Amino acid sequence: MTASHTVEHPVELLTFVFACHQDVKKNKVRQWLKYGSVKVNGRSVTRYNHRLQAGDVVSIRGKEEVLSESLLPRGMTVLFEDASLVVIEKPANLLSMANATERNKTAYSYLTDYVRRGNPKSPNRVWIVHRLDRDTSGLMIFAKSEDAKQVLQANWLRAEKCYLAVVEGDLPADSGELSSNSNQRGPTAVDSVPPSERTRLAVTNYRVLKRSATCALVELTPQTGRRNQIREHLADAKCPIIGDRKHKARTNPARRLGLHASSLQFPHPLSGEILNFTSPLPRVLSRQV
Repeated sequence: MTASHTVEHPVELLTFVFACHQDVKKNKVRQWLKYGSVKVNGRSVTRYNHRLQAGDVVSIRGKEEVLSESLLPRGMTVLFEDASLVVIEKPANLLSMANATERNKTAYSYLTDYVRRGNPKSPNRVWIVHRLDRDTSGLMIFAKSEDAKQVLQANWLRAEKCYLAVVEGDLPADSGELSSNSNQRGPTAVDSVPPSERTRLAVTNYRVLKRSATCALVELTPQTGRRNQIREHLADAKCPIIGDRKHKARTNPARRLGLHASSLQFPHPLSGEILNFTSPLPRVLSRQV
C-alpha cells in the first residue's frame, strides 16, 4: 500500500522521509531510496539530498509495486493507479496497442503484465480508453474494468487535453485557431480536404510559448477528436512538427517526432472527482528551442 505525505516547507528528501517514518530504521529508509521506493510528485527519486518544496507529494511504495514497475520498458512510467484506472507516461516509439506487425511490444501489453504483477495466470487486465501515435510521447489513460472504460470513453470529448509540439518555422500569430475538414481514408490515412458530406470539422487552438531562429514551441488544445488533427493542422500552416516526415518536415534534430501529450484533466469514472495530470516536455525536445 502506498503511503503519501505532503511537504509543508522546503526540506531535503531524506530528512523529510525520516521525519514521516520515525518508527522505521534509518537503514530501511535509505534502502527505500536506493531501490526506487520513494516517489516525488509521481516520479521515482533516489537522491537523498533532493530538495523538496512546499506542496510536493512524497509517496513510499511497497516492494510489490516496485517489482511490478520493473516489468515496464524504459521511459514508461505509472503516474497514478487505483481500482478503476491507470495513468501512464508513454515514451516515443512505443505503440499504444498491437498492430498487424507488432503484438507484444505495446503500452497495452506491458501494462497488462504490470497489473498482473508478472503472473500470467492473473485475471487482472487493462482496457484501452484512447490512443497516442507510436511516435508521440506523453500521458495516456487505461481502464481497469469494462465499466470504467465505458464511462471514460463516454466523457472523452469533455476531457481537457493539451499537447506540446516543436515545429519548424513560426506560426503567424502568438495564438489562434487552426481548423480544417478532415477526411479519414483508412485506419491511419487522414487528409485535410474541401468540405463534403464525408468530411468532419477539426479544430485546434494554439499558443506559441517560445521561438528560436528555426523553430517554435507551441501549446495545442484540440477542440475536436479527429485522428492526427494536430499534425495535419500544423502541416497545413506550413509549420510541420520536427521529425514528421509524413507531413513533409525537413528536419529531425531530436531523432523523434516533436509531439508530447503534456496535460490531461478528466472526471474519475467512479467518484466524479476531477483528476489533473501533467507531463513535462522531454529534455530532448526542450533543447531544440
